[in-house]
Amino acid sequence: MNNETAFITGSSSGIGLHFAHEFARHGHPLVLVAPVRSELERVANDIESKHGVSAYVVAKDLEKENAAQEIFNELNGHGMRIDILVNNAGHGYRGKSWEIPIEQDISMVRLNIEAVLRLTKCFLPAMVQRRSGRILNVGSIAGFEPGPLLNVYHATKAFVVSWSEALAIELKDSGVTVTALCPGPTDTDFLPKADLTDTRAFQKASVSAPQEVADAGYEGLMKGELFVVPGAMNKAVVAARRLLSEGAQASLNQAFYKKVPSEDQKRERGDFEEAAVASRH
Repeated sequence: MNNETAFITGSSSGIGLHFAHEFARHGHPLVLVAPVRSELERVANDIESKHGVSAYVVAKDLEKENAAQEIFNELNGHGMRIDILVNNAGHGYRGKSWEIPIEQDISMVRLNIEAVLRLTKCFLPAMVQRRSGRILNVGSIAGFEPGPLLNVYHATKAFVVSWSEALAIELKDSGVTVTALCPGPTDTDFLPKADLTDTRAFQKASVSAPQEVADAGYEGLMKGELFVVPGAMNKAVVAARRLLSEGAQASLNQAFYKKVPSEDQKRERGDFEEAAVASRH
C-alpha cells in the first residue's frame, strides 16, 4: 500500500481519469478534482470498489481565481496532506486567431497556466518544508514548437514545458521532483472539444490511448524523470522538430491541424481508448 496521497485535476475523464485508476492501482489515496461533482463521485465509487483506496472528491472550476486556494483550505481543514500534485486539467480550441473569441483564449490561459501556477504555489511550500513531494505537470509535444490554428494552446504548453524545467532546477536537492509529461495526440474528449477529430492530427497521425499516457506518466514521475514523452513516434517528432527552423515547425503544424476530406476520415473518438481496454482484459 502506497501512502503518498495524489491530487489529480481533470480526473473525471480522459488522461486524468486513467491517472486516477493508475495511482489507485498502486495503492495511492486520491483527491479527485473536476467541475462536476456527480461525475467525480461516479469515478470515486468505481475506484474505491476496484482498488480499495480512498478517493476524496472536490468539485471546483479551476478557471476561477479563488478555486485553488479554496481547495487548499478545504483539504487543510480536513488535515489532508498532498504528497503528489498532478496538474492535468487543460483544454484547447482550434481555429484562426481572429475568429476565436478572446474569452476562449483567456479560458485556455486560466486553466492551462494560471490554475497550474496557483495550485503549485499552494502545495509546494509544504513539500519543500517536508523535503519530499512530487509534481507532475501535463504538457504536450505541442509545447516544443509553434502551432498555427492552435496557437494559444501551443503557447500554454510551451509555458508548462519551460516552467517545469526551470522549477525542477530550483528544486534540485530539495527532495521534491518535477516531471513534465508531454504526450502527442491522445484519444480523449480533448479532441472533439478542440475541433480536432476531423484533422490530420487525429485521422493521420500516431494517436495514443489515454491509458498508455497515464501509465508512462506515472512511471516517469515515480522515477523522478524530468521529461516523459510517451511513444516512439512522439519522441522522434520532438527530436526532429528541434532541428527545424521555427518557420518550418509552424508550417508542419499548420498542415497537421487542417481538416481531411470526409471520405478519408476512418477514425472515431474512442477507437484507441476502447482498444486499450480490450487489450488489458
